Amino acid sequence: MLITPIYAGILALFYLLLSVRVVQKRFTGISLGDGGNESMQRRIRAHANFAEYVPLLLIMIGMLELGRFPVLTIHILGSLLVLARVLHGYALAYTPNWAAGRKYGAALTFGLLLVCGIMCIYLGLTASASVI
Repeated sequence: MLITPIYAGILALFYLLLSVRVVQKRFTGISLGDGGNESMQRRIRAHANFAEYVPLLLIMIGMLELGRFPVLTIHILGSLLVLARVLHGYALAYTPNWAAGRKYGAALTFGLLLVCGIMCIYLGLTASASVI
């Protein structure tokens, strides 16, 4: 059973919600850009921020899964990614000012980048050593 696709699917559904939030606001007469509207700015940034971080993290988690890291490790990383992006995305796109959601969501995302980055380097170095 592959695990990463489960988290990719969950994150895709949340990304769809963030996308719909942008489109909904477009129906208020903002056809391009943010129109100087703070709510639209927040929705656009939540959508874009998600697109900036999630793909790389999913790729790293997928590589770790293919590198046979423990199933529990993959579930922890995937769950934390979902939590991080929901906290950040909800705080930014759905609330006018929920600083804690943005702060903890961003902190979790940065922590995952660090941990997954180190784990991927380890995987690459140990896999390379076993081939030689």
